[in-house]
Amino acid sequence: MNLRIDGHSPIPIRRQLMEQLRHAIEGGGVPRDQALPSIRELAGFLGVNPNTIARVIDDLKRSGYVEARRGKGMFVAPAPPARPAPHLREGFLQDTVIRAAALGMTADDLSVGVLSLAGIRPAAIRGAVEVLLVECSPPELDFFARELEAHLPVRVDKVLLAELPAVTRRQKQAGRWRAAVTSFCHLPQVEQLLKGKGVPVIALLAEAHLETLHRLAQFPSGTRVGVASTTIETAHNLEHSIANAGLPNIALVGVCPAEGAALGRLVRRVDVIVCSTAAAERVRGLAGSTVQVMIDDRALDQRAIEMLAALLVRENGDGPTEAPAPRPRPSTGRKSRGGATRATVLGK
Repeated sequence: MNLRIDGHSPIPIRRQLMEQLRHAIEGGGVPRDQALPSIRELAGFLGVNPNTIARVIDDLKRSGYVEARRGKGMFVAPAPPARPAPHLREGFLQDTVIRAAALGMTADDLSVGVLSLAGIRPAAIRGAVEVLLVECSPPELDFFARELEAHLPVRVDKVLLAELPAVTRRQKQAGRWRAAVTSFCHLPQVEQLLKGKGVPVIALLAEAHLETLHRLAQFPSGTRVGVASTTIETAHNLEHSIANAGLPNIALVGVCPAEGAALGRLVRRVDVIVCSTAAAERVRGLAGSTVQVMIDDRALDQRAIEMLAALLVRENGDGPTEAPAPRPRPSTGRKSRGGATRATVLGK
């Protein structure tokens, strides 16, 4: 099967790969139960960052197109989801073009509109939808804002949790936001502060990359794992994500920020440290050669993105509504991204 990456396309590389792999699986171009190449192999074939490949595979897994088999890797699902048949899609597109023409829209008008709603934001419409993001630290604000703006046609207004009471007293400010997003641990407080402002609030969940979980699954039983990041909140969120994966071979020992004496104590108690890029230099300096260091900067959960997208669509068409009730994953009890590149992969 041929995969083609166009570095000059306005469509993000992640989305290019996702759609091509979905199409190949749906059309039988990749047989059911076929093993996929590893993340590193795909990244090498295509000249793409391994983190991007890991996110594509993770998206395919969440959508039911592929499944992980312990100790064997990633495989095409025996019964992947079915999308509408080609003739149905063609009919839908014809209807869309006819309706657009009836409204006086040109082909360019229609293209810009579709791309903007899909998250590919031409300059003329960039930032049309404003979303409030509330977090307790600047690193968390930067992380979630970067992820949201990469996936959705929104402009993120970042506000620290401690500053939200003062910001919400400015009624005109609150009226600009289509929705507010925060992490699960801050959800009750943010909902209370925005009560009566007409701004629905939903919770986000950030997770460890699929590649990180695969690497952790390869360690022997009883491997002791610690988590470090620039802030304790980020470290706890990453630990919680790893714990939810339910890997039976690892024991999560604890978390700590990348600064201070606590990191040295944690390093002496573990076999593996999972940390953010920003914390890696200090962690490696303390770990030496005795502790393996794994870098993971987390990825925003796809279901959280879809929840926000659905909310924004409803807000656009029907006026303010209540946000859907957040449903975090079951907890284990721990607190807790140049021209075209072409490669032939799969089904060799």
